Amino acid sequence: MTTRRHLLGVAALVSVLLIAAGAVVTARLLSRQSPDPVAGPSAPATPTASADSPAPTPASPTPPPGADITGPLNLLLVGVDTRISVPGWEPHADAVLVLHVPAGLNRAYLFSLPRDLVVDIPAYPRSGYPGGRTKLTHAMSYGSRVPGDKGHPSTAQGYELLRTTVSKYTGLRIDAGAVLTFGGFDKLVDALGGVDLYVDQRVASIHRKPDGQYRDRAGGGYVGPQMVYEKGDRHLTGWQALDYARQRYTAGGDYTRQRHQQQLIRALARKILDQGLAGDPARVDQVVGALGKTLVYVGGGRQLVDIAYALGGLPADGFVLVGLPGAGVGSGGSYRGEQLQTVGRQFLAALRGGTADAFLAAHPKLRVKT
Repeated sequence: MTTRRHLLGVAALVSVLLIAAGAVVTARLLSRQSPDPVAGPSAPATPTASADSPAPTPASPTPPPGADITGPLNLLLVGVDTRISVPGWEPHADAVLVLHVPAGLNRAYLFSLPRDLVVDIPAYPRSGYPGGRTKLTHAMSYGSRVPGDKGHPSTAQGYELLRTTVSKYTGLRIDAGAVLTFGGFDKLVDALGGVDLYVDQRVASIHRKPDGQYRDRAGGGYVGPQMVYEKGDRHLTGWQALDYARQRYTAGGDYTRQRHQQQLIRALARKILDQGLAGDPARVDQVVGALGKTLVYVGGGRQLVDIAYALGGLPADGFVLVGLPGAGVGSGGSYRGEQLQTVGRQFLAALRGGTADAFLAAHPKLRVKT
């Protein structure tokens, strides 16, 4: 696997930050910079009505963007391996996360779906895909195909087929989402001054040396000194945070990687809010600029500002991280992919029914500790 492919395991985290925690910052900034919707900062005093003049009619207040969004709201956040340097390479969904915000918009549940989850991918005539049962990651690839133009796959088409597949599997309507490609993540973390994270198990990096340089390749693998993240409270720089959260060859495999990604999301969201970026437009520009052109917002008819205002009242501690356990499935002794265990599928049903809090209270092991 290339370095770029591993970058995508954590790439969707930036999407979460921009649409979730970052949306709070955006909403507060826009609220602070916009005039009062009724009068405005320099509106003249209302003249006193006289007997010869009719009473003035007050202006109708203009509701803020997204005021009609009351929930539930579901955001699909995707890290995509495009390998743009390889001609004809089809994008793969290397990380798939769903942010579910119930009615009232005062709570949010973030969970990952395994990239190797075996699902039914519906037919997609635009790309010529007939439909089939295979790994979730392939939905992005099959949907991205442009008949007659193999050299220029469409990430937008791929997202659409992936969105439809995730919606069908979870039973959740997907309202908006984001696709993140290469680059920007380590710069984002560094722009925030690094991140403080509790490392919950010892993790040895497959890809990096202790000084941050990439390890040498030999015989199809990596050789030489390894960066090691010891258990405990750690302050991580950009490249360290990226490297730590993409490691999948640990106890627990890809499910551990999903947990580490979610923990990093939570830590970065708190960092953004704790720094009070809403009061410092220059810092907001610096942080958002770190993303470059790596993020593509897919609104489903909704502007990003609508989502920002809708999530503006979501407290930092309102994010609930959920780990859905799964297991490998196969046929004739060969590995086909992953499936969620019964309790994971039951959690999805609880989300649909609006009983997620009660379900998590009865199944506390599903909560990801931070």
